[in-house]
Amino acid sequence: MNETNVQCNFKDTVFRMLFREKENLLSLYNALNETSYTDVGNLEITTLENAVYMNYKNDISFVFDFELLLYEHQSTYNPNMPLRDLFYVSRVLQRKIKDENPYSSKLVKIPAPKFVVFYNGTDFQPEQQVLRLSDAFEKKQDQPALELTVIVYNINLGHNQELLETCSLLKEYAQYVEQVRTYAKEMVFSEAVEQAVDHCIRNGILSDFLSENRAEAIAVSIFEYDEEKHIRSERKEWREIGHAEGLEEGLTKGENRALQLMQRLTESGKAEEMTRALSDPAYRKQLYREYGP
Repeated sequence: MNETNVQCNFKDTVFRMLFREKENLLSLYNALNETSYTDVGNLEITTLENAVYMNYKNDISFVFDFELLLYEHQSTYNPNMPLRDLFYVSRVLQRKIKDENPYSSKLVKIPAPKFVVFYNGTDFQPEQQVLRLSDAFEKKQDQPALELTVIVYNINLGHNQELLETCSLLKEYAQYVEQVRTYAKEMVFSEAVEQAVDHCIRNGILSDFLSENRAEAIAVSIFEYDEEKHIRSERKEWREIGHAEGLEEGLTKGENRALQLMQRLTESGKAEEMTRALSDPAYRKQLYREYGP
C-alpha cells in the first residue's frame, strides 16, 4: 500500500496541520489561558511565508484578544528560541504597523507578544521551562534592557497532564506521536506511520482529521522524521569535530564552539557552508573568525 505519494506542503507538520484550523487553535489558546472563548471571528492567523526566515516551518502565529501569539512545535530542544522569536516578531510587527508612523507624537499601539513552544522530542526535558533572551547575553545584567521569554511545555504523554486533558486535540496529538514511536520500534518508519494512523483512526484518536488527511499526514510525518534524523546526524558530526578541536583548547570549549557555529549557520540558512565546514578544517577556521566565538 503506497498512499504517501501526495503533493503536500513540507513546511507543514501534523501539529501545524491540526492547529491551523481556527476552532482547533482557539481550543489550544483556551487551555493555556484558562478561558472559554468560542467566537473565532476575531482570531487572525498571521504568516510570514514570503519572508526570509530561518527554518520557521512549525510556527502558528496569530492575533487574538489584543495579543500576538506565536505557538511553535519542536521535536528537538533549541535554547535559541528567544533570539529566533525576536527576529520573527520584529518582522510581524513591522508588517502590522506598516501604515502607522512610529516617529509621530502619537503612541503606536501593538498587540502584546507571547511565545510558546510545545516540545515532544525523545530527549529528557522538564514539564515546563522558561527560556530568556538575556540568558544569551555575553554580559549578564540584573535588569536587562531587552528581554524576551519563551515558555516551553513538554507535551509527551505523562507530562503536563492538566493541559492535555483540557485540550483534547493536544492530548490526541500526543497519543498519535506515541503510537508512531511504538510501531517504529518494530518496523521501518514509513510502515510505522501508516500503522499508527490506522490504529488511531480505529481507536478514535484524531480519527476525523486523520481520515480526511491520511495521505498528507503520513507524508509530512515521514518528512519530519527524516529531517530530525538529519539534524541529529549533523550534530553528532559537529560534536566529533568539537571533541577533536577541544583536545587542544579544552573539550567542553571545543565542542561548544563547533556546535555554536553549526547553530549559526543553520539559522542563517547556509546549509552548503555547513556541509563544507564539516570536511574542510581551513574553511571551518575561516567561519569561526566570521561568526565567532
